[in-house]
Amino acid sequence: MARPKSKQPIFTSNGGSEKGSVPLATATPPRQSKRVKTSLSSTSTPKKSPYFEAESSSSEPNSEIENEASGYEDEDESAVSAVSSPPESEEEIEEANQTSEDEKPRKRKRGRPSAASVATVKATKGKELWRPGVKVDLAPGEQVFIKLPKARQPGKTPYADDTIHPNTMLFLADLKENNDREWLKVHDADYRQSKLDFDSFVECLTEKIIEKDETIPELPPKDLTFRIYRDIRFSPDPTPYKPYFSAAWSRTGRKGPYAHYYVQIQPGGSFVGAGIWHPEAEPLRLLRRAVDRKAHKLKTVLMEPRIRKECLGGVGSNEKKVVKAFCASNAENSLKNKPKGYEADNPNIELLRLRNYTMGRKLKDDEVVGTKGITRIAEIVGIMSPFVAFLNSVVMPDGEQDSSDEEEEEAEEEDEAEQSGE
Repeated sequence: MARPKSKQPIFTSNGGSEKGSVPLATATPPRQSKRVKTSLSSTSTPKKSPYFEAESSSSEPNSEIENEASGYEDEDESAVSAVSSPPESEEEIEEANQTSEDEKPRKRKRGRPSAASVATVKATKGKELWRPGVKVDLAPGEQVFIKLPKARQPGKTPYADDTIHPNTMLFLADLKENNDREWLKVHDADYRQSKLDFDSFVECLTEKIIEKDETIPELPPKDLTFRIYRDIRFSPDPTPYKPYFSAAWSRTGRKGPYAHYYVQIQPGGSFVGAGIWHPEAEPLRLLRRAVDRKAHKLKTVLMEPRIRKECLGGVGSNEKKVVKAFCASNAENSLKNKPKGYEADNPNIELLRLRNYTMGRKLKDDEVVGTKGITRIAEIVGIMSPFVAFLNSVVMPDGEQDSSDEEEEEAEEEDEAEQSGE
């Protein structure tokens, strides 16, 4: 097939480009040319991908004319070379085939990752496919769509308003192991189901607590339950979520100056508590004043047999041991020295050093989950109700109680004055 004519200047035999000169291609008689197949030992250049940079080569590329001429050969020359070269044996042909296959560049496999590679990624913690930034061996333009997991099925145990379902405990255990925002975002269905289960339990438990303490009002769960999000601004723990559900009851809900009942649901860490935790300066001053002047009232509450059994570790009826057990349970952030305004030799100095006035009872998982859980929690609340009543009478006394307390204080002051006069 004849080459098309070019409008550009044609190079001459002496290397010039003048018009009218004899072209180099017409110096020999015209012959019909065709593309000759490459030999077995030669290799073709693989097609380069636009996503990879070309490798740098030390040798300079041939000119356009040399490349064009090297792709075509005359029929006569090819025929002469075929006749002059001796025929190859079968062994040489096989050896050449093997050599050409070895020299061929191996193509990079593309496509979706295999099931084994995906399983390996999923098995590695922190490398799950749903986490942002995880690299997956995909071809350009391919994407991975991950189906969000659904909430756990209830199984043989149906959900009930007055019980904590086992799935709620399983979710809290998983949250403790994967306490980060990406995980909770993917498992949002489990979170919402568990939160609904706890809220319905709190609503039913409120009725039981009101039966034990009439001063507790009937409030919706949103005024009783705490959020699962942690305040990490000043905390060394960077985990964003609490691995438990919790709620508190008082005369003003979960907030306010009154003493609270507190319930926490957590796998291996559930408990029921009562009292005043981290009070402000004025309530703390009133509590220390009551301990200094009317310590016998607090000790009478602590000596109650059911409180000693459930909340003070089953300590005996010895008053000193009971006070020591109560102070040990509130030893966190207590003072090492005497508080301001009190002497170090005060007979109630251990109680005066406290900054928290609380008590509690830890619960096993089987005491929380199931139909008996709400009854057991309400029972403990009833046992601690005298302790909460004493604290409220000191911190936020009612009108009648306030007048009676003042009369008692005046009577005590008169007795002390008479004794000192004698």
